[in-house]
Amino acid sequence: MGYWDSPEGTNCVEKTWITTKLATALGLVGSAYQIVAFQPESALEALQKATGATVAMASMGAIFGMVTCLSAQVREAPDEPLNYFIGGCASGIFLGARNHSVMTGTSACLGLGTLAFLTKVGKMDGWKITGPPKL
Repeated sequence: MGYWDSPEGTNCVEKTWITTKLATALGLVGSAYQIVAFQPESALEALQKATGATVAMASMGAIFGMVTCLSAQVREAPDEPLNYFIGGCASGIFLGARNHSVMTGTSACLGLGTLAFLTKVGKMDGWKITGPPKL
């Protein structure tokens, strides 16, 4: 089952699991690039960096999935892109809190919220990033 297969505001646990898995995979890939680009002094340091970044990304995915779904339920507006902005913003706030930085949290809130909002709008309107142009 995919994320978009069930209506918004339903199956919150399944949707959260999907976003957590995706974010964990992105965290692992990002950690691998970080370790290659900035080689740590020991294997333990590499493991700590990889674990920290991956857990942070997994947490952000879980926060996004749950907040987006609960927002759709609480607001009783399941197909509104604002739910995605709220979920993305909550993930950004977590990132700021993790880094002890209000500026990071604010920037990430606005950036991730906008990205999630546009993703939902694009899904609703049928935007395509790849493929042949429509004539």
